[in-house]
Amino acid sequence: MSEHCKAYITTPIYYVNDIPHIGHAYTTIIADTLAIYSRMAGLETFFLTGTDEHGQKIEEAAKKRGKSPKEYADEISGRFKSLWDEFGISYDKFIRTTDEDHKLGVQAAFKKMYEKGDIYKDVYRGHYCISCEAFFTETQLVDGEFCPECGKPTQIVEEESYFFRLSKYQEPLLEWYRANEKCILPKTRRNEVMRFVEGGLDDLSITRTSFDWGVKLPEEMNDPKHVMYVWLDALMNYLTALGYGTDEKLLDFWPARVHLIGKDILRFHAVYWPAFLMSLDLPLPKHIAAHGWWTRNGEKMSKSKGNVINPKEVADAYGLENFRYFMLREVPFGGDGDFSQKALIDRINSDLGNDLGNLLNRLIGMSGKYSSGAVSSAKVAELYPEELGELHASLDRLEPLLFEMQLHRYLEELWKPLSVANKAIDRYQPWVLMKEGKEEQALALLGLIANILAKVAVMLHPVMPETTSKIARALGFTITPAVYEELIVRRDLLADFTIEKIPPLFPRIEEVRMPEFTPGAEAKAPETEQKKEKKPAKSEPVEGLITIDQFFQTQLRVGTVVEAEEVPKSKKLLRLQVDLGEEKPRQIVAGIKEWYSPADLLGTQVCVVANLKPAKLMGMLSEGMILAAKDDEGLALIRPEKPKAPGTSIG
Repeated sequence: MSEHCKAYITTPIYYVNDIPHIGHAYTTIIADTLAIYSRMAGLETFFLTGTDEHGQKIEEAAKKRGKSPKEYADEISGRFKSLWDEFGISYDKFIRTTDEDHKLGVQAAFKKMYEKGDIYKDVYRGHYCISCEAFFTETQLVDGEFCPECGKPTQIVEEESYFFRLSKYQEPLLEWYRANEKCILPKTRRNEVMRFVEGGLDDLSITRTSFDWGVKLPEEMNDPKHVMYVWLDALMNYLTALGYGTDEKLLDFWPARVHLIGKDILRFHAVYWPAFLMSLDLPLPKHIAAHGWWTRNGEKMSKSKGNVINPKEVADAYGLENFRYFMLREVPFGGDGDFSQKALIDRINSDLGNDLGNLLNRLIGMSGKYSSGAVSSAKVAELYPEELGELHASLDRLEPLLFEMQLHRYLEELWKPLSVANKAIDRYQPWVLMKEGKEEQALALLGLIANILAKVAVMLHPVMPETTSKIARALGFTITPAVYEELIVRRDLLADFTIEKIPPLFPRIEEVRMPEFTPGAEAKAPETEQKKEKKPAKSEPVEGLITIDQFFQTQLRVGTVVEAEEVPKSKKLLRLQVDLGEEKPRQIVAGIKEWYSPADLLGTQVCVVANLKPAKLMGMLSEGMILAAKDDEGLALIRPEKPKAPGTSIG
């Protein structure tokens, strides 16, 4: 079988420093969607996910918990695998970097690159972030000390190291980017990577001697104090999962059709990884697709910030398949998006309930009334060619959108045939046709609606496999590669069938009953219309209360005052320049002159409302508000108990 008949889909392997959150679920759901579609389209498919378990951060985390690194990794890795199994994720292999076959494959790759002359020994000195497992130059650091990625302090590391000749591959990498416009998706990320590489590449330190939890060098190198850099170890999983360096019978799945990653690990996948592959004389992946972050309060979710949303809680409350649809439909791939329960409920009630579910309900009702449930496609093409043409035109546009990671547009385009069907009902009014004795036209209209629903169900199947299987069963078929070939590729219509009545797929969710998710809180299922009569009497709303979602719309951050001066002709105002960890300080005009002088504030830290709409005070732009408490004794600024990196989130 040629590589064109194969599809290798991968997620990143998730680092075992935390439990799964909504961002992990997003990546995995996208990959699962691509894998299900690929299998349905007749491609031999291999879907890989797993966990990344080595490195200094894991060694230290395990020590704090009184466990060995392996015991700690086993626990967290097990949580990821358990969640993906509960979510029905259709992975073919769950790899762990502690697997023996993986270690052997990594050592084989190291040996080959060393023998080629692409690895050499030297001494490294630089700023190292344990949290990110990465080195940064002084120009990249924040305030000469803090990591530009996570904001945590870095430490100077000087140790003997093996280096990979990354600089050797600068031009080959640029040639690859230029020759393959879609090698990195979206294209804005490709442009970002090209600018980084054009700025010059230094050779990469790829071993450590300061800790022990990692893959050792090949025994024949006789250098046991070194362990491999966690990113060299981790990236090789895409090859070792196929048996590289051990049993290579699956290696014909390479190169990957899609590597799915988050934008925060783009440099490792789009610069280091292809350079390693070039050194190994292997083909490069077809697409590296970097999505944005799911945020809360405008910030990337993390346990330390206390804004993590548990994907299992959301799925339990609103339904796993509804959750899958929302994640893919709500945010353009590559962009960031704030999670909103209101937006999730709106998608369920509107897109799924009104557009899709209600159309199926109308078909079930009308077919039962007019033909005892019998549906035929015999006259559809003859009587409704315009609507059938619109249907197939939309379906033809879908696959390119899917594999170019325009997932929201894929679903947007897929919903157009549903609109065609609903408009056809309103336009032709089958109840009127039946009264006028035009039974043939009325029943053909039901055939049109059934075929639209069937073809939409097939193409929606990768996103909502259980829901679409129910729709297909109601319409008398099962979704298989053969059916995909018939209904989508050949544009055949359904064989005659008798529709099976099924309960409504998307009971309306009452917005007033939606639960509020907080980190660690247990979610409860939302109330539906059917349960209305069982609801307890609601207490009267309390004036002035806001929801947790409303609260998290406010961005509160720590800032450092770098300049302060009085505003001329004002008795109350001071003009401050406040560093919030952005490209340049913010100007904030504050009415605190009666209680603080410029000298009192210079170099101190304050708490700032950072997403307040800018306003002008005495002709000067103010880009935020400083938090303070005021009573009869005067005003006092609210400050962090201990110094924090500028831009640190409050909440």
